[in-house]
Amino acid sequence: MKNTLKCILVVLLILGCNEKAEKPKEQIPPVIAPFDDVDTLAINDWWNRTDNPIINLKVGRDSVVSFGIYTVSNQTLKLSAQLYPLYPDESREVRLEIEEDGKWKEIQKQEINDIGWSALFRVENWDDSKDTKYRIRHGDIAQFEGLIRKDPKDKETISMAALSCNSNKDRGLRENYVRNINHQNPDLIFFAGDQSYDHTEHTAAWLKFGLQFRETFRNRPAITIPDDHDIGQGNLWGENGKLSVTAGSPDGGYRYHTEYVKMVERCQTAHLPDPYDPTPVERGIGVYYTNLLLGGVDFAILEDRKFKSGPEGKIPQQGPRPDHIRNPEYDPASIDLPGLTLLGDRQLKFLEHWGNTNKDDIKVVLSQTGFCGGAHIHGQKTNRLHADLDSNGWPQTGRNKALALIQKAGAVHIAGDQHLATVIKQGINEFGDGPWAFVVPAIVNDYYSRWWWPEDEKAGANPNPNTSLPWTGDYLDGFSNKISMMAYVNPESNSKGGGYGLIRFNKKVKTSTFECWPRYVDVTKSEAVQFEGWPITVEMK
Repeated sequence: MKNTLKCILVVLLILGCNEKAEKPKEQIPPVIAPFDDVDTLAINDWWNRTDNPIINLKVGRDSVVSFGIYTVSNQTLKLSAQLYPLYPDESREVRLEIEEDGKWKEIQKQEINDIGWSALFRVENWDDSKDTKYRIRHGDIAQFEGLIRKDPKDKETISMAALSCNSNKDRGLRENYVRNINHQNPDLIFFAGDQSYDHTEHTAAWLKFGLQFRETFRNRPAITIPDDHDIGQGNLWGENGKLSVTAGSPDGGYRYHTEYVKMVERCQTAHLPDPYDPTPVERGIGVYYTNLLLGGVDFAILEDRKFKSGPEGKIPQQGPRPDHIRNPEYDPASIDLPGLTLLGDRQLKFLEHWGNTNKDDIKVVLSQTGFCGGAHIHGQKTNRLHADLDSNGWPQTGRNKALALIQKAGAVHIAGDQHLATVIKQGINEFGDGPWAFVVPAIVNDYYSRWWWPEDEKAGANPNPNTSLPWTGDYLDGFSNKISMMAYVNPESNSKGGGYGLIRFNKKVKTSTFECWPRYVDVTKSEAVQFEGWPITVEMK
């Protein structure tokens, strides 16, 4: 009888312990998100949700600090702490510490936002003359440690790795990229957009991105800017923040709840330098266009999509979709109409001001996509488009205004989005009178490939003599924009055209060298070779 009673007591104790362990499931979330159709895995009672294929959100409590991401510009440090979802009874406080004389010193505390699980540290009068170890701490056991680098102003050459389009068709880690980038040791890393392809589950996908790439930005500054897939859309024409109501959003605007859009931008861009003009656009959506000063290089960071006009109902439709032109006989002038916007007056004003300041610095423009139609074939070889209105080749007047300001500043342009690496000398009024542009390849190019493949298969005038690529030289794109194609990576190439860019800015001789590395090449090996056509060195005026 005594043994029976002992067994019953043991069972009751076990049940009691299990009940205690499961207690968070009975709690009420302290914050209820204002949307219920997106980010369902990481908001409200997230702990009651089933496991998801993106990433395990139910990590050990010693691992809840996922990563930190930072920039330093004008002696101001901005560092975002990204956490995994927290249980209702866990602290929403996160702490930033730095190492001084071998000891850790707490310098700031911040509150974590339950919608997106990030917090921002902003430290003015930062000493950027030395390397400083930092760590982000939550509770007693969770932390993330890294290095805030000193300003590399004494270096003759400043280098930047540039990546884009992190497709969810491959959810694996990115070991090749991490190894290569850390070996090449750039001063800055730039992610041009589509860090997330999971549309309605940005938090889980953003955490996955951090798991894949945090070893590249743990110890160096990073710029991340969201593109269309990050905010849950296949294409984005932001139209100053309006609500989009048409499938595919060609009417312009944002499809999902403004708080979801703001969460995405908060997680991805809060660590950037303060915006040039922080005035929100419609419906309270913020802006982040700004510039970053690093080592004698002045980077302008643009928002390609936020102000751009949507095509539906504004121009004559030339195909089954409002944004795809399949009629090669159409008049390009018929779609370049008054009132259409690309960057918008606010960003043009910013570019004008930016180009007239810090004139001794090398100037670089960073954005999501290229300012021309740099692809002929989309998705599969049977899908030839005469023009794609998702590209920034349209509207042409807005494109030319932007390029004129970039050229006036003596800047080069670095972008992503197209899944097709290209180097193009832009033309505004004449071939070659605009800036150089390097669109970097997709991180994973198994999802939606593009090809540069002129229909007549003829080289343009003034072809590039330094490559065996067949279709280089002067061309008109589908909008009659003048472009000079110098190099391109079609998906038949190594790594299916997937890879990344590395750009070296030589301050002494005022040049930029564009490198383009395939995904599966090991740059630590002496036999490592770039894509055909690269490297390309250009002069900066």
